[in-house]
Amino acid sequence: MSVTLADIEACRTVVGEVALTTPVEESRWLQAIVGGRVLLKCENLQRTGSFKIRGAYLRLSRLTPEERARGVVAASAGNHAQGVALAAQLLGIKATVFMPDGAPIPKANATRGYGAEVRFHGLSLTEALVRAQEFSDETGAVFIHPFDHADIVTGQGTCGLEVLEQAPEVRTVLIPTGGGGLLAGMALAIKAARPDVRVVGVQAAEAAAYPESLRTGAPVALERMATMADGIAVAKPGDLPFEAIQRCVDEVVTVSEDSLSRALVLLLERAKMVVEPSGAAAVAAVLDAPQAFETPMVAVLSGGNVDPLLLGNLIRHGMAAGGRYLNIRCVIPDRPGGLATLLADLAGSGANVLEVAHERTSGALHIGEVEVRLQLETRGAPHAESVLARLRDHGYAVRD
Repeated sequence: MSVTLADIEACRTVVGEVALTTPVEESRWLQAIVGGRVLLKCENLQRTGSFKIRGAYLRLSRLTPEERARGVVAASAGNHAQGVALAAQLLGIKATVFMPDGAPIPKANATRGYGAEVRFHGLSLTEALVRAQEFSDETGAVFIHPFDHADIVTGQGTCGLEVLEQAPEVRTVLIPTGGGGLLAGMALAIKAARPDVRVVGVQAAEAAAYPESLRTGAPVALERMATMADGIAVAKPGDLPFEAIQRCVDEVVTVSEDSLSRALVLLLERAKMVVEPSGAAAVAAVLDAPQAFETPMVAVLSGGNVDPLLLGNLIRHGMAAGGRYLNIRCVIPDRPGGLATLLADLAGSGANVLEVAHERTSGALHIGEVEVRLQLETRGAPHAESVLARLRDHGYAVRD
């Protein structure tokens, strides 16, 4: 079943019963990097913390009374789970959700908080999807696919209509992409109304099923995935989204784990936006290639559901990726005052010493030498380079 612009426009009233029209915020710090206007579509501020409520509510609202009585079942790493759970609660439908083992605790707790029963199965979304389908076959509960259904794609497409209304001058829209429901829905809406707008999907490089699938001409499953961006970690594109993306999307790019964490930290620091790694993918793409996309551009922040413990780790990872942490090894004379002199030279560079460790027993060291391992806090990559240059100018043998 294909989805049209008319379908997306027709469902706006129903979707609007639950979903917010999320704001579009101007990003001056990104504009300074890009040299043109950049806007952030803040679906991280959506109900349930992501765009997923749009498609989930539309899908459940269209179930027949007999289907509603049977209940629904879904599989999700967390965002679709919350969308289905809230939609089911509002419509008086029993919901069961299968989540992979290791799914973020806040997402699981929020799903339960909306009234759904949460069950854990498998190590990936793929395994959870299989179990949810089996549960549907066993119990008669209606299976609510996270992306491969016309109602899901249609509901997500309302976000594309909002972008065109909120940023009518837009030339490029960048959209985080996993299974493809959001990208397909938004691309269908945008291209039908404004074929001149470039639509770009963004995937985590360690979970990028679309580039190879598009080259092949059909959905291809990944053998493995290893990304922090659980919200877009999908091994195989859905058939319906793939057809729409193949037809309507101009390009799908990938971003590294370092780029994702760096974008997340910058969004937190500069935009005061809490996003999950998958939600930062579009901004990561902009940071990776500032001149690659025509402005004005809109980067979609697709979700903000991040575990606080994970957020702490991501902040540290992002700071390291952005050059804010510098780990070095430095050989100094093993005599009184050697370490104090090194620390004084570092203080003069403006670097803050976080950790210090000594190594005296190494075949690489001469008698009378000691290797000092240091973790430093810097003001960014240029400052880190100046710190290294200062140490080398002072005669230290530095290894980073």
